[in-house]
Amino acid sequence: MAGQNTLTFSDSNFEQEVLQSSTPVLVDFWAEWCMPCRALGPVIDEIANDYAGKVKVGKLDTDSNQETSAKFGIQSIPTVLVFRNGEIVKRFSGLRPKKDLAAALDAII
Repeated sequence: MAGQNTLTFSDSNFEQEVLQSSTPVLVDFWAEWCMPCRALGPVIDEIANDYAGKVKVGKLDTDSNQETSAKFGIQSIPTVLVFRNGEIVKRFSGLRPKKDLAAALDAII
């Protein structure tokens, strides 16, 4: 389901790939059964392509990675978190347009 520049995050790689990243990271918390998540998927892939080399963009399946989802208080999906230097700088809940996500990234890169 992910595009060529869209990473897959998990409980096992989240610390290294997201929290210790030297570049900003956008994480899409989603699940296969979630229709709004599936609708957001192509937007996440577009963002990953647009920001390749500047921002890490990836998805975390909340069903398979409940530890990380719980740690960040993910109660509804889709939820998109933008991290910089291991800290959350922006949080989006629900289906959001590409321009909102792009604006959040443009503000930190």
